[in-house]
Amino acid sequence: MPNRSKFQTIASAIALGSMSLVVMNALSGCTQQQQEPKNRFLIIEQGVNGKYSVIEEVPTDGPSRAIVRERDENGLMKERLMSEEEMRVLAQQEYKNVQQGTSEATQSHGGEGMGLGGTILAVAAGSLLGNMIANQLMGNKNFSQNANRVNKSAYHAQRKASAAGSSKKSFFGNSQRSGSSGTTSSYAG
Repeated sequence: MPNRSKFQTIASAIALGSMSLVVMNALSGCTQQQQEPKNRFLIIEQGVNGKYSVIEEVPTDGPSRAIVRERDENGLMKERLMSEEEMRVLAQQEYKNVQQGTSEATQSHGGEGMGLGGTILAVAAGSLLGNMIANQLMGNKNFSQNANRVNKSAYHAQRKASAAGSSKKSFFGNSQRSGSSGTTSSYAG
């Protein structure tokens, strides 16, 4: 019978080790990140001051495109569809202005919106001109602030909030909060 007890001890250790691995995987949040589509579908609206802001942004597997809502000479809002190629041309022109130091996208100003080219560059530089250029632009403090200011979409706000929240994760995958505010409950059963 001593062999049987050794067998039970080994079996228990294996079961405990297997269960520990399962629990550790669950606690570590072992989830595969889904690749987000790089291209964007945008709704861009012109304000009364003539400047543009993104009011809606949706990732898409299709080509980047935008609906641009502009005011006509009578002040009425008109919509037009902008293709990926048109967006790319405007973004390239604006990027040339960035390189020359004449783009409002890299200037410090507190106004609402930017020109159409600057707005498109701020929101879709990665998908239209490539990630290297987008990363270079986001390294510019003014550009980064302007990009955040012109993008009023719920998608952008959610991405910003999740990026800010992802920097402080606890061991269990929840955001850590400082202080002891909130309610606590206990189970006495």
